[in-house]
Amino acid sequence: MLTSFDFVRQSLDIHLFFARIMKEHSFFLEAGFTPKDANFTQQADMFRREFDKLLAEVVSISNGVASPEVLQSGEVITPFTQKAEMATTFFTGVQIPTGITQAEAALRGGGMTVINPGLEQRVFALNQAAIRLIADLIRFKETILSNVLSCKMFTVNYPLLILHIIREAKLYLETIQRLQRRMPINLEKEAREQVFFWNRQMAEHAKFIRGLLDPTENELISKANDFGNEFDQLTAKAKAAMDSTAQLAKVTDASLKATRDLRDFKAQGTEGILACKIRSIIIPLLGDHVLREANHFIRLLRSFERKA
Repeated sequence: MLTSFDFVRQSLDIHLFFARIMKEHSFFLEAGFTPKDANFTQQADMFRREFDKLLAEVVSISNGVASPEVLQSGEVITPFTQKAEMATTFFTGVQIPTGITQAEAALRGGGMTVINPGLEQRVFALNQAAIRLIADLIRFKETILSNVLSCKMFTVNYPLLILHIIREAKLYLETIQRLQRRMPINLEKEAREQVFFWNRQMAEHAKFIRGLLDPTENELISKANDFGNEFDQLTAKAKAAMDSTAQLAKVTDASLKATRDLRDFKAQGTEGILACKIRSIIIPLLGDHVLREANHFIRLLRSFERKA
């Protein structure tokens, strides 16, 4: 059973990463509908604003409590996040609150070693609210995917991207539900599942990038395609390694190297998009979004290596 300290810290760490991811998923959906589906645009905007509130509350109680490793990993924010938010607001007219990003930049990890009951109760209540909100968002995403696949709706978001963001929301929900039950993590089982999950997500990121680049960006398209193929292979190897500790160690090592390379590619791409040097239909915030997810996976892989 988790201690009070581990419960609070792990909850805040997960929210700092995933609440921002969810609010951006909501924004990507919001920006992708046609005028015909204005009611879906409004619902997506509501989810975006609700996750803004959730993230703002998490940030307000995370200073001195969140893990230094999480805050320093680049999964919460990157050097590009605020600029990407400002550019995305300029392009879409959707007001993205950069004050949350500024507050996150000021967070410091560690320091607190004893959790007072008031903070523990607040985090428990925050988790309960998050569980309801995430579950509602999953249902919303699944409705959109069903509508798209049955040709009842058009959106500029790929059907695979919608499935992709459903998976991430389900992982977030399952993680918070487990924390609410104070269930300790089985590190070996966790490593197997996370390595498979995030290798598949990285493969799809590369394919999304490939498909959103302008057809004239031949070199970048080729690189993105190579990453997609590499992570497809790593995903297959991770699935095959589910029952072999030795195989998993090899896949973890290979995944770490590949994800670092992909992370660098994403960082260069985000910087190029912000500087208007890359032709694409990639909204700036999407570049920063997938960069943060690569940073998250890198932190996980490094932690698995240390615990192996």
